[in-house]
Order: sequence, then structure tokens, then C-alpha cells
Amino acid sequence: MIASTASIGEDHHNRPRVDPLAALRTPDDPPWDVYLTGTVFLDIVFTGLDSAPVRGTESWARGMGSSPGGVANMATALARLGLRTSLAAAFGDDHYGEYCWDALERGEGIDLAPSRTVPGWHSPVTVSMAYEGERTMVSHGHEPPPEEPAPDCPPRARAAIASLTPGRRAPWIAQAASKGARIFGDVGWDDTGAWDLAGLPDLEHCEAFLPNAEEAMRYTGTDCPRAAAHALTAHVPLAVVTLGAEGAYAVDRRTGETAEVPAIAVEALDPTGAGDVFVAGFVTGTLAGWPLADRLAFAGLTAALSVQEFGGSLSAPGWSEIGAWWRKVQSLDGQDQDPTALGRYGFLAGLVPEDSTTPWPLRRAVPTIGFGRSA
Repeated sequence: MIASTASIGEDHHNRPRVDPLAALRTPDDPPWDVYLTGTVFLDIVFTGLDSAPVRGTESWARGMGSSPGGVANMATALARLGLRTSLAAAFGDDHYGEYCWDALERGEGIDLAPSRTVPGWHSPVTVSMAYEGERTMVSHGHEPPPEEPAPDCPPRARAAIASLTPGRRAPWIAQAASKGARIFGDVGWDDTGAWDLAGLPDLEHCEAFLPNAEEAMRYTGTDCPRAAAHALTAHVPLAVVTLGAEGAYAVDRRTGETAEVPAIAVEALDPTGAGDVFVAGFVTGTLAGWPLADRLAFAGLTAALSVQEFGGSLSAPGWSEIGAWWRKVQSLDGQDQDPTALGRYGFLAGLVPEDSTTPWPLRRAVPTIGFGRSA
């Protein structure tokens, strides 16, 4: 168990806000805890579908919500966990772009000073349909003008999260690392089929690499995700491999430490953005200086809470939801959970806000374009 290192205040929506880095902050700190860059989509999510849409028929969804998506999923997850987050992205000058900008800057308190509005460019859009715990997505968008949305000199930050692209360097990653930022890298599916770690040149700047099990095994040529994690430490100090329903496994080359944490049992509604939430939780614990197993457990918990809500950034949990879950699972209502798994989360006792009135699961207000922002 770890001692409490957090302070609790009130955010601009009057919800309890935990600062997990409170005990570590000094006047000489960088202005931001985390910097990231990428593409912001407008996500329109349909839920309550009994099955996948069938060609030639019309399907009615029982629920719908709109929210910023893409890199906004990660930025929102970080901000809701109390990290000071700065985002560089291109926004269209249409209503969708204005909505996404407002939702991130005013709604979540994310710094958009490095971002820009592109005249005449419409926002990328993704329509997602969630059913049977899975999702189907259709996206549309155009490349923004060639001006790079990431500034030549990214702002100073404790950490940066980078989505590594096979065969391509992103100059901002090396620049951020040279300023002392700790780089956390994730990766998507390699459409080239090469699965060559040498094709991820920015991996050399990363402190941690967080692929899923299939990606890790393909990149290392192994048939076991745990073996893949060990193999990855030849290229990066810390390898974290997500194992889906089995949880996650991590290896730290610098200390020789390994950790494996089982998944929390939840009823999944929509997995959109769960991977981003996992990374955000792990980064939060790392910057707070928690033990490896606690970081892994916290990341898994935040991801599990997110799949109970639909949408990417809509579903990212904050400390109120984490605290409500912790109180619930210690009550009689939480006895359906594995006691071994729950014992892993004792460190939350000194962190979560003392708010006994928040229900769990928390039903978030669903923002929809055209209506006023919910409190």
C-alpha cells in the first residue's frame, strides 16, 4: 500500500478533483504534466443495437452520443485523472471543430495553445456502432494542410505520449525527450505487415512501450505475450503488454521487476477508447512514482470502468467514479468480484475522494451537438 500523495480540490464543474502529483510539485516544474498530439475526430456513437446492421434494412439505436474522439480520448482520460494536459491538434473551422475545441478546452480543462484552427477544412468524423461488447466504425476525413499540427518546439512537460508509426519519425518526439519529457509510446496495427521494431525509429526515445498482446508477439516473433514483453526490453526500458480479459503484464529492465495484474470483472458496453484510458492510467501512476504493480492495476481499473460507458472520451473515468467503485466493491454489493483481484487495489484507500454520495456506475451526461453543455 502507498501513502496518500494526492490533494483534493474542486474543478470547474464542482466535482471532486484529485491531484495525484500534489506531493511532487515544485515551482520549477514544467507547466504541463503530459503533452500529446494527433488527430481529433468528432465521434458519433450509437448504442443499444441488438445486432450488427443488416444490409438493406434500417436499424434503430436506443442511445446516441457525440464527443471529441481520436487523440481527444487520451487527452480527456489524462485530464480527468488530474494531470495538466496539453494537446496539439488541427481543428476544422466548422461547427464540429468548434464543438470539439469547446468540449476539450472549457469542458475538460485541456490546454489547446499548441493547437490551431484550419480555415476551410472540415473535421474528421467517425460513426461508431456498439453492440455485443464490440464496435463497428465508419470514418471520413481529409488530410489537413501540410503545416504540421505539432509545434516545432513542443512545450515542456513531465511526459509525452506518442503514437509510433512504422517507417516514420516524428521530430517532436526527440525534441520533447531532449527537454526531459518521459516518452510513453503506443502503436497501432502495422498495415505493412513488416512488424519490424527497427521500423519504429522513435522507440529509442521511449521510456515505456505499451502494445497489446497481438502486437507485442508479432513485433518480437514470439508466441507468448509475456515472453514478448521480456523481448521488448532489449529495445525499451519498460514494456507493458495488455492481455485483454486476462489483465496486463509488465517488465522493467532497469530494476528487473515484473508485474502481472488480473482484469477486473465488468459488464462491457463499449470498448471504444479503453486502450487510451489504460495508457492514461499507467502514465498517471508512473508520474506519481507508484510501484509497478500498482500502476498496472490502476491502468487496468480505469480501462475497465471506461468500457461500462459508451464512447471514447465520454467514457473516461475520473476520480469520482474510481472512488465510487472502490467503496462499492468493499460493500456487500461488490462481493461478486474476485477477492484476490480486489486486494490488489488497497492503495486506493489513501487516494480516492471521501464522497459517499456518488453512485457507481456513474451515468454521465451525454453531450450532443446543438444542446447546452451539461454540468
